[in-house]
Amino acid sequence: MTTEVREGMPLNLPHVCGSAVKGLFKEFKFAVPWGHIAAKSCGPPQGRPVLCLHGWLDNANSFDGLIPLLPKDNYYVAIDFPGHGLSSHRPNGVAYNFLEYISDVRRVVERLEWNKFVIMGHSMGGNVGGLFSCIFPDMVERLILLDSCGFVPYRKDKLVLQMQKGIEALLKWEKQEHPPKVYSPLTALQRLLKANTSLSEASAQILLQRGATEVPGGLVFNRDFRINLDTPYRTPLEQCLEYQKKIQASVLIILAKNGILWSKYYADETSPFKAVVEGYKTAKSEFRLEIVEGDHHVHLNEPEHVAGIITDFLSKDATSKL
Repeated sequence: MTTEVREGMPLNLPHVCGSAVKGLFKEFKFAVPWGHIAAKSCGPPQGRPVLCLHGWLDNANSFDGLIPLLPKDNYYVAIDFPGHGLSSHRPNGVAYNFLEYISDVRRVVERLEWNKFVIMGHSMGGNVGGLFSCIFPDMVERLILLDSCGFVPYRKDKLVLQMQKGIEALLKWEKQEHPPKVYSPLTALQRLLKANTSLSEASAQILLQRGATEVPGGLVFNRDFRINLDTPYRTPLEQCLEYQKKIQASVLIILAKNGILWSKYYADETSPFKAVVEGYKTAKSEFRLEIVEGDHHVHLNEPEHVAGIITDFLSKDATSKL
């Protein structure tokens, strides 16, 4: 069903989460037509299955500080999305988009033989989880969204232009040479912090362990830099709200006060993100919204701010907070 990783392992850097985390996780990889999807697990395999989906530019280490604070009887599997962490890059000519990520999740849970499970997703991972919960509603028991609302609503009058930009960006990329750049460990860390201003230095070190490979002269980032290109596929708000009605899972949204969605949710009554969060009120699922102190990566920077809420949600029926 799964194969232990034997090469391409994370960097042997000091783990800032401490010795309590070391040895808790087991590395795996799942074969896919273009290579493999890397993953790590924690907990008893017979336990309640929880699939952990990281955000854009991050990797499976995003949950290293949080999972040890959650119920020990669950079986947590955190994956690296293709093009991230230790997973294979997509083939040449193939763009990165949400539809492909949903297919990746479906491949993984099929290999794990999971028919019903919990999804816990941060940012992009939450948006993939939200869409997966609409397309495969019978499979998702609970949906936990960390600084995410499960969708990325887009203006429908901009859709054609977005498709044009996404296709042209990929074609332009393919015409250029992209030799790997080697960075010193310090420069790599600084680059990661500059690209992710919500990360603490300790959190950036955690992500860098899985996000870079040691080579002569320094470090090379593992990610496929095509993930930075504009995606040609977007979903209009109206379609997001229609998809949302399909969700059967109980839903927990945790927003950070200094996170990405806070201002979009409260600053503008016409915000499409606010419309999506409000849409959970009328969905079939039970819904709970929590606001916590912290930034976009609060689950990694300060996991104690969210661990109790998630534990309660996993242990009891969700009740609406709106």
